[in-house]
Amino acid sequence: MMTVLERSELEASTLSDLHAIADQLGLDGFRRLRKAELIDAILGEPAGAYEAAGADEAAGADEGAGGDEGAGGDAMVDANSAAEQERAPRTRRRRFVRSRRSAARRAEPEPGDSMGHGVDVEQPAGDSTDASAPATHEAAGEERRPGGRVAEGVVELLGNGSAFLRIAPPDPSDDDVYISAAQVRRCELVSGDSVAGPVRLPRRSERYPSLVRIDTINGASADEVAGGTRYEDLPVQWPSERLGLDADDPTLQAIEWLTPLGRGSRAMLVGATRAGKTETLRRLLGALVARHDLQATLVLAGARPEEIAEWQEGPVQPAVALSFAASPDSQGQAVERVLEEAKRVAARGANALVLIDSLDGMPLQVARKALVSARNLRDAGSLTVIGTGAAPLGGETTVIALDVALTSTGKLPILDLVGSGTLKPELLVGENGARAITKARAAALQAR
Repeated sequence: MMTVLERSELEASTLSDLHAIADQLGLDGFRRLRKAELIDAILGEPAGAYEAAGADEAAGADEGAGGDEGAGGDAMVDANSAAEQERAPRTRRRRFVRSRRSAARRAEPEPGDSMGHGVDVEQPAGDSTDASAPATHEAAGEERRPGGRVAEGVVELLGNGSAFLRIAPPDPSDDDVYISAAQVRRCELVSGDSVAGPVRLPRRSERYPSLVRIDTINGASADEVAGGTRYEDLPVQWPSERLGLDADDPTLQAIEWLTPLGRGSRAMLVGATRAGKTETLRRLLGALVARHDLQATLVLAGARPEEIAEWQEGPVQPAVALSFAASPDSQGQAVERVLEEAKRVAARGANALVLIDSLDGMPLQVARKALVSARNLRDAGSLTVIGTGAAPLGGETTVIALDVALTSTGKLPILDLVGSGTLKPELLVGENGARAITKARAAALQAR
């Protein structure tokens, strides 16, 4: 005989377990109930029914002791039959609750994960891949994917912070595994990471299986990778490897040799309105995207709608595209999300490049925080940030100033050499190159 869920068991359960059971049963407003009322609701009884039932049973016992075998006995048989009919749905309900709770416990990961990677309580959020589309396997009685397996694949981050483990990258497949946003943050995953770990079956309303925990990242232990030194605490050094632009554009040539950029540069393209900041940034991206040693990401914050459309036709699709109608807070949050991923790329030993157009629309402290993310890590990779703005924010290693008078008259290059400069240029172009920059700046100053 199947064991049913008893009131005593519910009373011994924690409130969180009762909430989980109520949620599985689809009870409305269960979080507002006290524990006793919640137990009544789970058992399908009206509030206070347990206490009332105790009084009724005592009264019934007294009546039964004084009854006889005649008409009173028939009445008691009828009453017992009615009670059995009333209890039957309740018994089935308790059995359902017990079976659901047991299934949920079997699906939960085993304890012992020192970093907590195995907990996956989030449902796949709605996105372009329709990850949250309700599963119909249970209702239709279809066979579901086998569980208990270990999956290995490549991480693809989603816009909501969660991710998918692509089993046959880069194309999506039905065998892909969902990774919760909590696991992404905890393990500091980035797109392209190779990850392995055990998988659990999809639960109700889930379409994809989920990763129980993350065992390895890029072949190393997840504990070792995620437990490393914070990005901000990693040792840094001045940019020392120049980013060659190899372009025919006179302005880009002037930037390459007179205000050189390096891996880990903290650079600002500055100038008045219509000085050509966005167009120069676009040409910089076109020159740098050809480098296979850079992972380039584009962020549009506070851009004109027409500019967004032009960027979307370029070689790198914007990771974020917000017009100037977006609030300063939302612009800052979008930039911060992109930079957090770029930091993880640099900490893993690769070289990231983030271009931001522009930093003007967000609070000053948020813009400075975005700019200071750039650095050349001594024992890892680098993060280069190039932003546009009306004026330098302070702390840049390279300032590229554009002259609106030159831009408006079509004179090239449009570089304002006197207002531009790179700290320690000799590390990027050598001592002779640094002296040439000084002479060129002096000549530009005399020509004014």
